[in-house]
Amino acid sequence: MVSDLAIGIDIGGTGIKGALVDLGSGGLAGERVKLATPPGGRPRDILRTTGALLEAITPPGAGNLPLGICFPTIVKRGRTMSAANVSDEWIGLPAEAMFEEALEREIHFVNDADAAGYAELRFGAAVDAEGLSILTTLGTGIGSAFIYDGVVVPNTELGHLEVDGAQAEKRAAYSAMKREGLGWAEWAARLQRFYRAVEFLFSPDLFIVGGGVSKHHAEFLPLLDLGTPIVPAAHRNDAGILGAASLAATF
Repeated sequence: MVSDLAIGIDIGGTGIKGALVDLGSGGLAGERVKLATPPGGRPRDILRTTGALLEAITPPGAGNLPLGICFPTIVKRGRTMSAANVSDEWIGLPAEAMFEEALEREIHFVNDADAAGYAELRFGAAVDAEGLSILTTLGTGIGSAFIYDGVVVPNTELGHLEVDGAQAEKRAAYSAMKREGLGWAEWAARLQRFYRAVEFLFSPDLFIVGGGVSKHHAEFLPLLDLGTPIVPAAHRNDAGILGAASLAATF
């Protein structure tokens, strides 16, 4: 049974953000709150900060609303199987059960890019898209989600593809642009190499670009020369929140 309202929390390498979500409109139904991800991204610190965020965004009397949490690691059967932008202590942990114990409620736990992909599938750029759509989130790292004929295929990790002798996200994530002081054209040249490699390997029908930097899409998307259409995500940096909440209400 699908609830009209749900809560979504998106845990990232630099920030943890969440909000109440209206699943009918596909928009936020309350204030979006963001807290800094604790330095080092260790489990006990992230669990504590997530609890504080949940308390801040939950309306009075709404403690039983579906709650979805998305996380920047491979997620298999509730366990975190990687740790690119959080502490290595997460690798192999029963994270879903740990969050449920810490928050004292059931949750739906999912990879962050997959949550963003589901949001774009339900409410955004992938609605009615045929074939293979590939969402990439450009932020601290590069997340990815495959959407094939309306189904999200979980746990793709395109940010870890080797391009020009390095993991793609080390050179082409938005954090690399900021860290190295790159201009839009310089950064777009790196994105070009990344998207060309993905295009060659998977022959997608559509690229969707998410993450906070997608609000500046006019600065860099026109600089890319690809055979595949490439568009900004409709929900940008809120997609993880929307997708996590929507999945929690659905399953």
